Amino acid sequence: MPISAEVIFYTLSASLLVSLVSLSGAFVFYLDRQLLKRLLPYLIALAVGVLLGDAFIHLIPDAAERQGSIATVCLTTLAGVFLFFVLEKIVRWRHDHTVFADDSIKPMAKMNLMGDAVHNFVDGILIGGSFLVDPVIGLTTTLAIVVHEIPQEIGDVGALVYGGYSPKDAVLYNFYCSLTVVMGAVFTLLLGQFAEASLILLLPIAAGGFIYIAATDFIPVLHEHSSLRNLCGQSFVFALGIGFMQAIVVLEGNLLMP
Repeated sequence: MPISAEVIFYTLSASLLVSLVSLSGAFVFYLDRQLLKRLLPYLIALAVGVLLGDAFIHLIPDAAERQGSIATVCLTTLAGVFLFFVLEKIVRWRHDHTVFADDSIKPMAKMNLMGDAVHNFVDGILIGGSFLVDPVIGLTTTLAIVVHEIPQEIGDVGALVYGGYSPKDAVLYNFYCSLTVVMGAVFTLLLGQFAEASLILLLPIAAGGFIYIAATDFIPVLHEHSSLRNLCGQSFVFALGIGFMQAIVVLEGNLLMP
């Protein structure tokens, strides 16, 4: 059955809207350099809470519901962790062996971009699949994704700046990665059921990537700032990020409730 022009328009518009949410981190342009430097560890703590919260509260349960086997989802999540471990090894190898490598950009920042690109592609499939089912479901799915993207994108931009990118480049590269939402939506429009079926693998792989990046790249950065003030502040923001993800899951349940 051919897809109507209306569904194509709604799907592409919604995916582009989600991509534009990545610009929510542009507030870093307006912060004093010293203030931004003090805020960066807290933005990374927010990113850790959001990444882990998204993985354990959203992505893994969604994959388990689609797969029906928790053991298989856990194994695929571990495969995602392993995949991102290999990817970071390659990134670090290239970083160390490229003659003109830009040493100012840390591998953690590049890994964050990779993980974000995979996650955004998954979001694009979710948006495309929901609009193929029903425009109302597509709208509510898009709204839920927009809400959960805002804290994640703010944390991502902070992590990229900490990783060596200028505020301008951090926002720009974060936006480029967000365009994989559109790619995921187009992938779904072209391949339909095959794209939806791929979520069984892509959701836990994205979760594994988030767990790896948060645990190996971001959390060690937080331990570099070990004063009592940082302990209290980072712990609060970390928990706040997890709380955002839990609240969004509740919101999604209310939005998508028949």
